[in-house]
Amino acid sequence: MGNSLFKLTSLNLNGIRSASSKGLEDWVAAQAPDCICVQELKAQGADVAGRFEQLAGLRGHFHYAEKKGYSGVAVYSRHEPSEVIVGLGEPEFDAEGRYVELRFDTPSHKRSIVSCYFPSGSSSEERQQAKFRFLDLIYPRLSSMNAERDYVLCGDVNIAHREIDLRNWKGNLRNSGFLPEERAWMTKLLDEAGLVDVYRHLHPEEGEGAYTWWSNRGQARANNVGWRIDYQLASPALARGARRASIYKQQWFSDHAPLTIEYDWTL
Repeated sequence: MGNSLFKLTSLNLNGIRSASSKGLEDWVAAQAPDCICVQELKAQGADVAGRFEQLAGLRGHFHYAEKKGYSGVAVYSRHEPSEVIVGLGEPEFDAEGRYVELRFDTPSHKRSIVSCYFPSGSSSEERQQAKFRFLDLIYPRLSSMNAERDYVLCGDVNIAHREIDLRNWKGNLRNSGFLPEERAWMTKLLDEAGLVDVYRHLHPEEGEGAYTWWSNRGQARANNVGWRIDYQLASPALARGARRASIYKQQWFSDHAPLTIEYDWTL
């Protein structure tokens, strides 16, 4: 029964049209995940229509940004959800297309798969403040959700949690993505809200092999000067089913690598 594991992938596309031109669909078809959560569509409904509603046979559910060529998330699923939640109900961030949740509820269980794109604060102090507002908004949501349903949030969180999670941690202590407040937020999410960082659960000591993002500047990718900022964050019951994790680096669809985790459960 080797094929019975539920295969879940998360990938920041840095533009679905760009990723598609680099062979994304063929890769998804070959990998055959049950579900792929994507971030940074950088596309609107009109761009997706007739072209990206499906990805290798998986049906997409989308949250678009209002601004063209910006943000946007989707979940492509083999299974039909019982309900789709688009956005967080907060206009500032819903305008940016950052959250889509697929619910797979039955009389016996409540389960969700979420694709979420956390703001980056690296471009300006103004954007860093927006990032802090987003963290303040989503924390109670994720915490209360964990009390009432099982879920996995796949996303580009734009935070490296610990020193092991980026190559040059000493040089980034004052930079967005590795600020003490951001790291403390992540610790609180795991220790107090009770979510599980599934990759870390499976690979507690992995350093340089765990990176999922590399800057386009300099020779970051060639020298593996990377960051682990893409996560699968799961409620404990679903996290317990995690069997193996992989980060795919044989070909490149964007500046992020796909993170795939296989779970011993079905929707």
